[in-house]
Amino acid sequence: MSLLSETVVAVRPACQRAVEEADARQARLTKPPGAMGQLEDLGAQLAGIARTCPPPVPSRPAVAVFAGDHGVHAQGVTPWPQEVTAQMVANFAAGGAVVNALARQVGASVTVVDVGVAADLPDATNLWHRKVARGTRDLAEGPAMTREQARQALETGIEVAGELVDGGADLLVTGDMGIANTTASAALIAALTRSEPAEVTGRGTGIDDATLQRKTAVVERALDRLDRSEPLTVLAEVGGFEHAALAGFLLGAAARRVPVVLDGVIAVSAALVASALCPDAADYWVAGHVSVEPGARAALDHLGMEPLLDLHLRLGEGSGAVLAVPLVQSAARLLSEVATFDSAGVSGA
Repeated sequence: MSLLSETVVAVRPACQRAVEEADARQARLTKPPGAMGQLEDLGAQLAGIARTCPPPVPSRPAVAVFAGDHGVHAQGVTPWPQEVTAQMVANFAAGGAVVNALARQVGASVTVVDVGVAADLPDATNLWHRKVARGTRDLAEGPAMTREQARQALETGIEVAGELVDGGADLLVTGDMGIANTTASAALIAALTRSEPAEVTGRGTGIDDATLQRKTAVVERALDRLDRSEPLTVLAEVGGFEHAALAGFLLGAAARRVPVVLDGVIAVSAALVASALCPDAADYWVAGHVSVEPGARAALDHLGMEPLLDLHLRLGEGSGAVLAVPLVQSAARLLSEVATFDSAGVSGA
């Protein structure tokens, strides 16, 4: 059995008994019922993941930034040169990117994983070399990768999740880097949610109207040839190596029963793939925020997930997900540290 198959088999739904215990405990805490809104639902989700109430408060968050390049860059879907991917990977490794600054704020580690950068990268302590290939092929002209490459990248993500958990991480956070990766994300989202390409293709790094039209046309052309019935095929046809690795990362976390905070449109497009491969895995994912990219909302709606934050972000890297880490910790802390009406001697309604 392959690592992917073993991982899917290992995923179990969250514990409904613990969820119910959390809901019951929320009703006894010294506050009006429902007063903490979405955090109450999140606390119950964390209890279901941990299979106990109250759930432990995550204290060792770890960000994995998966990086890859895209052949579709040749279609002029972004004004940014492809070399920026490798340059930003070096910036992540040096600790100078936005996600690094925000991760330091919340005490999260940052690991950068090269799954498909179209350049040779120097060694660095927090840079993991797991290259499947030097970028994907052009999804506008044919499959972005082979099914075997897609599977390899998926299994790389599974392995990274396991290694971070084995290293002590108790909350995983998705990150990504890849010039032109919002084009692949739009194609994945359109394919897996049955949305029209124009509805889910956005401006990415801030492209002009002409480039947006060209980008949308590229997505439409890719979908015209696509058999949407098999998620691994969809991933191989129009995805990126970082999308595949992120999908594997999400499956690996679920198999290890560790919650994951999703970032923006790249992460949620990968989540669509992972959910199609293993629906129960979604019990372990938290939507950190909703990107301004239109495909992000479409993907979250399809997954039935409500984001914790809406700050009009569109950077990627894991930045929005890292900002949500304290909210995840707070949701668990409410269940473990707030007194009940009985223990505090407070009269309930």
